[in-house]
Formats: sequence, C-alpha cells, structure tokens
Amino acid sequence: MKWERRKGVICKELMGWNPDIICLQEVDKYYDLSDNLVKAGYVGSYKRRTGDTVDGCAMFWKANELQLLEAESIEFKVYGLHDNVAQLSVFEMRKDESRRLLIGNIHVLYNPSRGDVKLGQIRFLLSRAQSLSAKWGNAPVVLAGDFNGTPQSAIYKFLSSSKLNILSYDRRDLSGQRSCHPAQVLGVKKEMKSPFILMNRLFENCWTDEEVKVATGNAGCHLLVHQLKLASAYATVKGSTKTRGPDGEPLATSYHSKFLGTVDYLWYSDGLVPTRVLDTIPFDILHSTGGLPCKKVGSDHLALVSQFAFTQRTKEDITHTSTATEIPAPESGDKND
Repeated sequence: MKWERRKGVICKELMGWNPDIICLQEVDKYYDLSDNLVKAGYVGSYKRRTGDTVDGCAMFWKANELQLLEAESIEFKVYGLHDNVAQLSVFEMRKDESRRLLIGNIHVLYNPSRGDVKLGQIRFLLSRAQSLSAKWGNAPVVLAGDFNGTPQSAIYKFLSSSKLNILSYDRRDLSGQRSCHPAQVLGVKKEMKSPFILMNRLFENCWTDEEVKVATGNAGCHLLVHQLKLASAYATVKGSTKTRGPDGEPLATSYHSKFLGTVDYLWYSDGLVPTRVLDTIPFDILHSTGGLPCKKVGSDHLALVSQFAFTQRTKEDITHTSTATEIPAPESGDKND
C-alpha cells in the first residue's frame, strides 16, 4: 500500500504497454509519475480538483507522435456540479496531419446517491466534447475515465444509447453501484427486498426540480440527449467469458472492500474503430488477490488499453485505413499475464 512501491509498479506497467496516450484519474501523486513519463518521451497536462481533496486528472502523450492543437479543462464546481474535474484535448497525428482526434478524461463523482450530479457531469463533458470536435472538423472522440456507473446502470445506457428519460429511474441508484458490494457480487450476502424497502425506493424515485436541473440542465426537461454516437471499445471487441460479462464489458475493473465491478470505460465515436483491447484479469484471479492494489497491480483499478484505427467513409461503407493510433496490447482473449 506504500505509495513509493505502488508508483514503481504503475510506471512499470505504463511503460510496458507503451501507449501513445495515457489518461489517469485520482492522480494525487502526479508529479512523481510525471518525472518517469517525461523521461520516456511523454508530455502532459494535469487538472487538480478544487476543494480540500488533493486529486485530479492527468493526460500524457508521446511528443513525437502527437501534436496538441487545443486543450480545455473543466471544473464542474463552476457549474454547480461538485468539485470533480475533466480534460479535453485535440491532437493531430504528426505522421498524418489530416488525422485529428479528441481525447476526453474524466473522474465522475463517486457518491452512489447523487446520480443527478453524475449525469450532470457526464452531460456537460459530452456537450463540450461535441462542440470541440465540431470546431476541429468533427474530429473523432475517445472518452476515457472512471465513470462511476456499472454496465447495467442508467448512466451506461445514457452514454451508449444517446438518450435517457431520467424519470424512469430511481434518482438514488442511477449508477448501479449499490448492488456491487463484494459480498453481494460473490453471493455471500443477498440484498434484502422487504415491502418497506421497496416502498422507500418508490418514494425516493421522486425527483425535485433542483435534481432535474442538475441532471439535465433544465428543471423542465426530463429527457437527456447527447449528439455523440458512442460505443465502448471493450463491448465492441469480444473477449473471454472469464473476463467479460454478457454485455461484453469487463466483469470488474475495480475491487476493494466496498466495491467489486466495472466503472471504467473507453468510449469512442464515429471515425474510429477499436482493433484490439487488453483483456482484464480473469475474475477468479482478481478475487484471489483479496482486493486492489496488490503485489502486481499498483492501482485500485485495472488498466484499460485499446488500439484504435481511423476509419474512412465511402459511399458504400466504411473501410479501415492503415493509419492507427498505435497502442500495443495483447489480442483480447484467454491470454492473461
């Protein structure tokens, strides 16, 4: 658990994957990591959270592969959406200046009861990403981060389907986190569903005007809509049943005393296609660690790694080009190191 050891394990892993772009969340030791990454040829930017928590998001990229065209930092506190932060960066491929892409990096609020704030933060990020993409010729988008919502949640549905009627969901359980306590996931403890609990949930489902405004930006609007057509890299590239759920997402990307499940994603828009992903640790092996971080994993979240290729639209179809954002990773499947 000591940071000095964890830092070494994390840096060794990052250098092993040798990615063009790295997105980190909950970075309270940014400067320690920065020194190692700069020596390896990366440049980066960091956005610290406002408030008492020493935390933030960081993005690094290879200076010889990518040129930064524009960057935008988001302080959600300015918009009444808690003190989390996010980053947006537009890059140009140095080997092909006609190829541009926008990378987003976010750590969504953790609090399972504040689904309205979670949706508000994600809504705002998507809106800014869409505007910035349009400014740079509809550059394709990749959004990375800890979205603090499970694949079965309303938050995931909003991201993947581009719309959500918030009144159809319990405002206190939009993230799905409540059903991911390790004891519940592993079948040790069943969730009680007495008539009193069900009745309480019925009343809790009522939204106040203020909560609706936080979630949608307008107290009179219950339908959330975003313009980006997003898909998840891991849900797109098939993987092993030892690591993936029925939705194609990893069975778990984080494991600690209060949570065992998936909250981290790599979302991508039209103009890109994931060609490979690094499969996560098989569920039984992850369980045997007793929680993260552990001896071989320096973070309390597993790293998601994807290789993306640009696509080229034609009148008949979309054909893959040979130009790709190279992020070396093993083929998805049973091979786990």
